[in-house]
Amino acid sequence: MPATLLAVGLSLTAAAQDKDSFTPMALDAGFGPMDISTPAVAPEEIIRQFAAKESEFQKALDHYTYRRVVRVQTVDDDNKVDGEYYQVDDVIFDSQGKRMEKVVFAPESTLERVMMSPSDFHDILYGFPFVLTTEDVGQYNLKYVGRQKVDEVDCYVFDVNPKTIEKNKRYLSGKVWVDATDLQIVVVDGRMIPDDTRKGSEDLHAPFMTWRQQVDGKFWFPVYTKGEGILHFSGGHGYMAQDVHIRNIVKYTDYKQFGSTIRILDDAQEVPSQSKAPAAKPKQ
Repeated sequence: MPATLLAVGLSLTAAAQDKDSFTPMALDAGFGPMDISTPAVAPEEIIRQFAAKESEFQKALDHYTYRRVVRVQTVDDDNKVDGEYYQVDDVIFDSQGKRMEKVVFAPESTLERVMMSPSDFHDILYGFPFVLTTEDVGQYNLKYVGRQKVDEVDCYVFDVNPKTIEKNKRYLSGKVWVDATDLQIVVVDGRMIPDDTRKGSEDLHAPFMTWRQQVDGKFWFPVYTKGEGILHFSGGHGYMAQDVHIRNIVKYTDYKQFGSTIRILDDAQEVPSQSKAPAAKPKQ
């Protein structure tokens, strides 16, 4: 999940940013032309149905184990990585059947120009693998954009923006692609908001894109998130302005249903034949 990042060291001040003015992640050739004709099913009904499916998926996900690999990098002017936060976690169940996260590998961070903030970690856990359930859909304005093929997956496309922003809550601002058959989100393109642009308390967020894949013959699971952007910090009180190029990559692998010995998805294994390939196969 593209992490939101907080400047360190010289306490840089952030330039004011409009939460709606940002450059989203670019769509690749896998995204076909947009059909903007009126859909056969009313958009409100599509939203109702896919939110219900997303609720089912969220409940199902709570019964799966998986591995999450997170990289947050700063990139210099020569496009070389000059700092990195890296962590590998396993989402598992303990002997009493309680869901938990186990850190598998976490070397010391080499980030120097930025540091991870609490909202970074929130976005990694909940924002990048965005799920829009029946319980949450009322918090958003959804606008039907059209119908578009993503690789071979026929999708409905919706703009998604929060109706209001409550304190200490995070929201998606962007677009979602919903499988027209399975009525589940398969691609998310946007960013998590709000930014904190107060001088001395900057917490800025890069755009991200998350791809899901149908790995169990029923539900679409997050498999890959990539985020990248330039965070603009303005100078003040003796500090120089600075632009920080951020790159974020999250991989989700090895999905297994709790209590099952069947491996559902693993980096080293082939996806089962009944699975659908990721919509718009992510570029590594």
